[in-house]
Amino acid sequence: MTTILSYFCCILLIPVISGLYFHIGETEKKCFIEEIPDETMVVGNYKVEMYDKSRNEYVPTVSGLGMHVEVKDSDMKIIMSRTYAAEGRFTFTSHTAGEHIICLHSNSSAWFGGGQLRVHLDIQVGEHANDYKEIAQKDKLTELQLRVRQLLDQVEQITKEQNYQRYREERFRQTSESTNQRVLWWSIGQTSILLVTGFWQMRHLKSFFEAKKLV
Repeated sequence: MTTILSYFCCILLIPVISGLYFHIGETEKKCFIEEIPDETMVVGNYKVEMYDKSRNEYVPTVSGLGMHVEVKDSDMKIIMSRTYAAEGRFTFTSHTAGEHIICLHSNSSAWFGGGQLRVHLDIQVGEHANDYKEIAQKDKLTELQLRVRQLLDQVEQITKEQNYQRYREERFRQTSESTNQRVLWWSIGQTSILLVTGFWQMRHLKSFFEAKKLV
């Protein structure tokens, strides 16, 4: 029982929220990899700032400048490609489990001043992507009902994480078995080549000795 509880605690500690900021150049594209279970909603909140040389600090960007967001699934299939404003959020739902690539780049190739942009990005996965205040207002839920809804969403997310971990273990096992099989056949091939080469050398030496009448 203790082992099961520990396992669930580890699952709950899996990072599902990642907040960061990064700098991006004029023609540069930044990509991030997120391991996401299938049928899981992902929400990204971002804010773009431009470096002001006169003030020596980052300030809100000019109007008309935004970010283009592109998301690819584990099969490298584009599941979202859209241009947004300088500040906002993007949302998508994974249909297959695995690594998803999230790429961002500027929608303009000629900034004012050609400076550097700083992008604040916050990616939320699973039940953490839900706005429970909005859900409570929309569905008119009491505090207790909302808490139950959160717990159900958490249980559902844990189930998805467990299924994804089993999927990863199965894929790793298949890769290991395939690698072991290739190593085995490579060893058999090497041994066969050595035996054939040794046999040929013995036959060649025997013919040489017979021709020289040494045997």
